[in-house]
Amino acid sequence: MKEKGLQGLDHPSPFMRTLAGEAQAIPPMWFMRQAGRYLPEYRAVRAKAGSFLDLCFNPELASEVTLQPVRRYDLDAAILFSDILVIPHALGQKLSFVEGEGPRLEPAITKAGLDRLRGRNVLEELAPIFETVVKTRAELAENKALIGFAGAPWTVATYMLAGGPSKDPAALRSLYYDDPDFITGLIDIIIDASIDYLIAQVDAGADALQLFDTWAGGLTPALTETLSVIPMRRIAEGVKKARPGTPVIFFPKSVGALAVRYAQEPACDAIGIDFSQDPLWARAHLSGHTVVQGGLDPLLTVHGGAAMETAAGELLRAFDGAPYIFNLGHGFTPETPPENVAALVNYVRAGAWRKN
Repeated sequence: MKEKGLQGLDHPSPFMRTLAGEAQAIPPMWFMRQAGRYLPEYRAVRAKAGSFLDLCFNPELASEVTLQPVRRYDLDAAILFSDILVIPHALGQKLSFVEGEGPRLEPAITKAGLDRLRGRNVLEELAPIFETVVKTRAELAENKALIGFAGAPWTVATYMLAGGPSKDPAALRSLYYDDPDFITGLIDIIIDASIDYLIAQVDAGADALQLFDTWAGGLTPALTETLSVIPMRRIAEGVKKARPGTPVIFFPKSVGALAVRYAQEPACDAIGIDFSQDPLWARAHLSGHTVVQGGLDPLLTVHGGAAMETAAGELLRAFDGAPYIFNLGHGFTPETPPENVAALVNYVRAGAWRKN
């Protein structure tokens, strides 16, 4: 494993100590989409907020939903409640969320529209999010970490280019082959904005950061390097240069064995694995480079019971003795029963998986 800094090893948070390279008998845990529609308390706040975007930009309400799952399950980390698309919103693309359809960004970005994105100060538009970080960090116990985040450039670019969720990832690859300067120009703009955004989150109180590259799996190996690995490296290095010691987690979904390339990056303090990656393979090929996080199929938490516990136990035993953060291989779905999440947390914390 790459050498980790010692500054996190005396941190009161088990999550932060794990990111610094400390293996623990019971791994720390948090969950992607741990705040969301599966929680009745979230739905109550969401109804009060109005639109989803209004909730993201309301510091009082966004802080409340960030804290809800930590209160309910005593998790080791909270993750800022926001959305990866606030960056294009701050760059001037109009963002809205359509019920049943998802996000919409208008107008879709073309090469002719790149100039209007350059040089914009995204921090002023995103100021309410930094206030959410301040409020949340003030209310979290010292032994709980606060994770800030951003979308990785390729994933954010796919939404900006398509004007919403991409129905044809192949068409986006084709855009790169047609005009690589256009796509890399857009990526560069997103990188610069993301560095500023993440530094501001750290200054507001975020303890660690995660980069989500949800659509990395739709790229060829060569394009993975150009459009995913290198941009994520540049963001992590930019943040660490300005705020030394800030841990950064990479989550490139569906990249299979290419996960090794991300894990090898010196700026990658942990790598999130998705539910398609075998935990024994990940232990053998990733743990030697960096901390590993995640891996549980979120659909198992919908069904709960023995199948969920068996899969969780396999993950926990695979990483026993290595620095590992328990998490999902993607986020909770709205159908997840909260009582199944409670049962999962109890299973991990009780160490029952060691007896199986």
